[in-house]
Amino acid sequence: MPTPNPTSRSKPPVAARKEHITDIHGVELKDDYFWLRERENPDVIAYLEAENTYTDSVMASTEALQKTLYDEMLARIVEDDSSVPHKNGDYWYYYRTESGKPYRIYCRKKGDLEAKEEILLDGNEVAEGHDYMAIAMVTTSPDHSVLAWSVDYAGSERYELRFENLTGGQSWSESIPDTEYSGAWASDNRTYFYTVVNEANRPYKVMRHVLGTDPREDVEVLAEDDDAYYIGVWRSRSGAYIMASIESAVTDEVHYVDATNPTDAPKRVAQRQQGVQYGVEHQGERFLILTNEEALNFKLMEAPVSAPGREHWKEMIPHSEEVTLQAVHAFKDHLVIYEREGGLTQLRVRRLADDAEHRIAVEATSYNLSPGRNAEFDTTNFRYELVSMTTPQSVFDYDMEAKTAELKKQKPVNDYNKKNYEEDRIWATASDGTKVPISLLHKKGLKRDGSAPLLLNGYGSYGAPNDPDFSSVLLSLVDRGYVVAIAHIRGGGEMGRGWKEAGKLANKMNTFTDYIACAEHLIAEGYTSPEGLVAEGGSAGGLLMGVVANMRPDLFAAVLALVPFVDVVNTMLDDTIPLTVTEWEEWGNPNEEDAFHIIRAYSPYDNTKAQAYPAMLIKGGLNDPRVQYWEPAKWTARLRVLNTGTRPIVLKTDMGSGHGGASGRYGQLKDRAFNYAFILDQVTP
Repeated sequence: MPTPNPTSRSKPPVAARKEHITDIHGVELKDDYFWLRERENPDVIAYLEAENTYTDSVMASTEALQKTLYDEMLARIVEDDSSVPHKNGDYWYYYRTESGKPYRIYCRKKGDLEAKEEILLDGNEVAEGHDYMAIAMVTTSPDHSVLAWSVDYAGSERYELRFENLTGGQSWSESIPDTEYSGAWASDNRTYFYTVVNEANRPYKVMRHVLGTDPREDVEVLAEDDDAYYIGVWRSRSGAYIMASIESAVTDEVHYVDATNPTDAPKRVAQRQQGVQYGVEHQGERFLILTNEEALNFKLMEAPVSAPGREHWKEMIPHSEEVTLQAVHAFKDHLVIYEREGGLTQLRVRRLADDAEHRIAVEATSYNLSPGRNAEFDTTNFRYELVSMTTPQSVFDYDMEAKTAELKKQKPVNDYNKKNYEEDRIWATASDGTKVPISLLHKKGLKRDGSAPLLLNGYGSYGAPNDPDFSSVLLSLVDRGYVVAIAHIRGGGEMGRGWKEAGKLANKMNTFTDYIACAEHLIAEGYTSPEGLVAEGGSAGGLLMGVVANMRPDLFAAVLALVPFVDVVNTMLDDTIPLTVTEWEEWGNPNEEDAFHIIRAYSPYDNTKAQAYPAMLIKGGLNDPRVQYWEPAKWTARLRVLNTGTRPIVLKTDMGSGHGGASGRYGQLKDRAFNYAFILDQVTP
């Protein structure tokens, strides 16, 4: 039987309480910790630092364990490693890592893989002198002569765009601040399209830059004033068009520019219609359009480039109740359809000459199959990746004509033997009778007598699939007797688009009750017990952690809540916070009374109450633009006052990072070692 640790090591800090009341829809929202939003207030920083000090004191006895875990995790990593090179024109592109260096080194070779290596960008050099560093984009011009790349030194996800001449000639000193992830080169190799973010971190404009000119002279190509929408830009695989999407959570509009005439005004494929999503791929004289218009699980349409409006759309692949179309990848003579059936991903290949189709065969029962890096358009080779909870990332090249797959590389893992582990897929029954899949990983020979501790991960939002994956760091728990499980709950996308719709807005409670049903099923089936069950989730998965801790604290010995979105009512009421307006279509707008009451019924901060809570490790980032640091801080402060239990509740705020935590692979490993040391300290096998 796992042994919970019920005691803390020192007296925790208690945040000051200052009255703040919001009147809305006849309800008084009392928020005594509203003042923790005051980022520039020295008392706020002092409180966060006091919480960090307390956390350090609670975790002091685990320092040796943290080092042991870190050393184990690092030992499994092959530090001198490289990605599988992918072909793009005359070059082979890849990145590699070196022992002792935390960041990737981006490289290429011309002609073949025996050629001399050229280093394009060394992330370790870029990071020198900075505590945090993240590179968002590394992309070369069509003639491979210029590198565009962007960097963030704060974790704020506001990137500085830079350019490098790879031929050794003229250099360009201009840099462009406040850019986002996406960008695209025009065919002239001198014009670059990029997106910029506003004060709320919403990418709201596509701009056009010409190398060697002052960025202040850059031209606005496309803009969107509606705060519910954001913009992305990319170059089609065919190279013929610069594509730009204006999209909300439920509505899309796509524009395009001839890549050979970058100063042309953008043209629209089809005008947006509320609730209708569509994406566009280019192939020859037509656009391929994946849309949910009168098709919950999406259908594939085509339209001529010369007249792409909705009235010219013609059906290619009809809607299916069983199969969800996720994406279409266009090549000169083939289509690859990325789809999902029965909760598992599939890749279907269609030859355009005769419309003959086949699926790429997979010999596994629980896995995740996904497209890899496919830069070229005129090719019969398709790269994909396969992974499962016992299978490290495996990269395959697939001949679409011969129907043969070649394993190019399986990510090496030191001291790992797949035969020592088992993975499985079981089903829980939700309160309304819905069957919910659970993925499992454990050592062979597990005794299902309730004695094993179990880490149950969950997410369940935005239609984002939380598919089975391989994690070498999780082996440090599994080797100690833990079972690791993923609850594929409603709100995610594992079981199709209907799965998403059944876990959002007025249906959001299904996400939480599904997770509880999974926990109860795992206990009933002897995989664990309440004394051994640890809940884990991040971001919207952190919201899940807050809700289930409020609803069923008796089910869990410990909770790991990473950058948790827990102050849902207050955040969704404040349209000055980054991303709030764009999120209304996922959670609802509490300025509307019905939505307010739905959100308030589950919002963790608003439903924290006097009861004994599990041990909790809550983590935030001071520079996080997605979940503001004050959400975990306010929640912790309220838990301090209301918790009647004796298990520790600790808050750790990274004072120099954002949503993703520490940067660099060693910093990330230290984060995971810290998390797992907390788990093992609270629930010892």
